Amino acid sequence: MDRRAFIGSLAGGVLTAPLSTQAQPATRMPRVGYLSPGAGNIGYSATYRREPFLRGLRELGYTEGQTVVVEYRYAGPSPERLAELAAELVELKVDVIVTAATPAARAAKNATSTIPIVMVDPGDPVALGLVQSLARPGGNATALTSFAPELAGKRLQLLTEMAPGASRVAVVWNSAIPPSEVALNELRGAARMLRIQIESVEVQGADGLARGLAALKERGMALLVFPDPLTFGNRIPIVEFAAKARVPAMFGAKEFVDVGGLISYGPSYPDMFQRAGVQVGRILKGAKPGHLPIEQPTKFELVINLKTAKALGLTIPQSLLLRADQVIQ
Repeated sequence: MDRRAFIGSLAGGVLTAPLSTQAQPATRMPRVGYLSPGAGNIGYSATYRREPFLRGLRELGYTEGQTVVVEYRYAGPSPERLAELAAELVELKVDVIVTAATPAARAAKNATSTIPIVMVDPGDPVALGLVQSLARPGGNATALTSFAPELAGKRLQLLTEMAPGASRVAVVWNSAIPPSEVALNELRGAARMLRIQIESVEVQGADGLARGLAALKERGMALLVFPDPLTFGNRIPIVEFAAKARVPAMFGAKEFVDVGGLISYGPSYPDMFQRAGVQVGRILKGAKPGHLPIEQPTKFELVINLKTAKALGLTIPQSLLLRADQVIQ
């Protein structure tokens, strides 16, 4: 090739190179579906759920709006909409779906058998048929569960230490959440050993919860509230009821004590959602959900609200204070 032809071919390459680069398709950002009951992407849902989840994603290099898109779907006061919302996420062809609590997990599993699912707090995923086993979930789902029926007995024991005069305990539980009944049976066994009389307050929906609380007018009875989407979403009215009725109340999560509840014992839900973000990130990088073992809680938090205890006239045993992970003044 002579000098003129060589320069011509070089110029042609320079001119056409940018055009070929521009013609390449833009890289598609992965999309994550976030399916949850509850009131939406504000308040406690943001602080204790969404933000920890996004922190977990960032640990694996995924930042919302920059390297990943998150499609949020909340059922609000209509949990029956979860099936419809799950179908929307499937229609959007999201790469992974993360769910909060049992109803959302079931809705996602019913909506797809191919899109990976990371379930947060789905109850007992094996007993519910959501996965094959804890060690090898199989299928398209894995989970982070708070399910530990023995927690109910531990909560009752701590409540009797906080309020040793309480011989009757009203237990508020949501019968729409199957694992609650398992925990209630465990609680009854612990109550027999502690010689505590249990009164079951079975509720469903916000109206049912209000009626159940209104029926508990007798003082001298302590209160134990199981954690689930219904009680989380109504934690302020529940805490206000306990304060007005002047009853010592045990809760299953720190979020209740943050708004004035007396005492809580249970796993850290923000930690679970952060771990869920990590699991979603692993799946986006190629991990198979069915190969990721179900994560069970290993760390439990005892939180006490000292101001509430004083308002109820309770003297907290020093041994209990020393065991507390956090004491709210």
